[in-house]
Amino acid sequence: MDTTTPADLVFLSGPVHTVDPARSRASAVAVRGDRIVAVGHDGERDGIRDLIGPGTEVVDLRGRLLIPGFQDAHVHPVGGGLELGQCDLSAAVTAEAYRGLIHAYATARPDVPWITGGGWSLEAFPGGMPTREFLDAVVPDRPVFLVNRDHHGAWANSRALERAGLTSRTPDPADGRIERDAAGEPTGMLQEGAMRLVGDLVPEPTLAERTEGLLRAQRLLHGYGVTAWQDAMLGRAPGIADAVPAYLAARDDGTLTARVTGALWWDRARGAEQIPELIARREELTGGLLRATSVKIMQDGIAENHTAALLSPYLTACGCQSDNSGISFIDPEALRAYVTELDAEGFQVHFHALGDRAVREALDAVEAARSANGRRDTRPHLAHLQVVHPDDIPRFRRLGATANIQALWAAHEPQMDELTIPFLGAQRASWQYPFGDLLRSGATLAAGSDWPVSSPDPLAALHVAVNRREPDAPPATPVFLPEQRIDLGSALAAYTAGSAYANHLDDTGTIQPGKLADLVVLDRDPFDGPDEEIAATRVLQTFVGGRRVYAAGDA
Repeated sequence: MDTTTPADLVFLSGPVHTVDPARSRASAVAVRGDRIVAVGHDGERDGIRDLIGPGTEVVDLRGRLLIPGFQDAHVHPVGGGLELGQCDLSAAVTAEAYRGLIHAYATARPDVPWITGGGWSLEAFPGGMPTREFLDAVVPDRPVFLVNRDHHGAWANSRALERAGLTSRTPDPADGRIERDAAGEPTGMLQEGAMRLVGDLVPEPTLAERTEGLLRAQRLLHGYGVTAWQDAMLGRAPGIADAVPAYLAARDDGTLTARVTGALWWDRARGAEQIPELIARREELTGGLLRATSVKIMQDGIAENHTAALLSPYLTACGCQSDNSGISFIDPEALRAYVTELDAEGFQVHFHALGDRAVREALDAVEAARSANGRRDTRPHLAHLQVVHPDDIPRFRRLGATANIQALWAAHEPQMDELTIPFLGAQRASWQYPFGDLLRSGATLAAGSDWPVSSPDPLAALHVAVNRREPDAPPATPVFLPEQRIDLGSALAAYTAGSAYANHLDDTGTIQPGKLADLVVLDRDPFDGPDEEIAATRVLQTFVGGRRVYAAGDA
């Protein structure tokens, strides 16, 4: 350790949770430039206090915990930031509340040609199916297009359906479904690929609006202690504007302060002919704090609307077997070929795989790539993993496929209890979000939020990973599959070192000399309190490369 040059930043009077298995706890850390130069204890002889000079900033932790920065391995910041500035329904949970919010938003903006936004919950409507008539009564004069909280369905009014020319004669797209009434007329609910039938008509946000959305999201994420993330969708997707121009603008003018790995969107309507374009885009976008080294493949939908791909059919409301096993968006044989070629080109593949069939198809594709190309450092990862067949659990470790978990979803709540479990059946319902089994099998766990689908707060996610109950759950709420709980240390490692591994940010994720000084100060040490209070922990300060990017109380 160089003791002749003072540190720029020193943290004293920890605890410090390093996420370093060789030395899990310390009490002091020194930073010079953007790197950690020493990790130790306040009272050590010739220790960190010797690095304090006249210009050193000293942060007295006073018993509050210092940890590595959180990294969100699956998030949509530009979309989330844009939605916060649109008709944002994410804070409400009832149809009547949505009525009021939509009315207020539309009334305050009489000149906006389309009412857009989203964040509404499926459980607010019978069967998760809102109607165009509800929206017509609130906004009769303009088209309305509101994406649900899962972003796998959208709600449109009659004006929007008319603009798109949707009638009883309009066929369902291959990758989606138009919900219809008894007469075959569209009800206003569009599932998966059917969203683009209306979404493609919505005016795209301007570059200024997209950039503002990104910076709004970055402020929010830094406030939650997030120092790096993987954007799970760079490119034009149905009803979703491309986030790339916003990232380039923020990177080039220096306002991007997070480390970002971008997952380039795989257009499922095309095939391998798009790979040269992805290679060119990787070269164009990689530089500074931004890299575009991953490709996102969405293999299926979600369980709530019965588009998640299952190995056997969903049940009906009466408990009988249906004829629907969900949708594999890409033919499994073609998927294996695409993933093998992407792997050979050095791309990481980031799968959306939610149902047990989609998980198996994704793992089969990884296995095909390993067989053809050998073991390459491409670090494929599968996100969501709602239903995983037990036979596939050990394959994650064997194949080196990271399990990218969204822990907030692993709890009893109305969408789970009313729209999912009854249609999966008891056995499949017991295979949901198997974090404990994956951890015990030796799989690498990363973690993310999928915001704006759910909260971007990592501490809330850690709470659910450990407790398998939502932070504000009533006391009588049962624990959701208690055998799948994981300990706080493992959950925190997934959201730091695990996600750093998935993001190929190997000089982050732990607090060790030589690593980048991406650090977070919490208001307490959650390891010292009961597990039931983890979510009460708050972030006080966030640093990226030794630079403070958030302090509690900042405007």
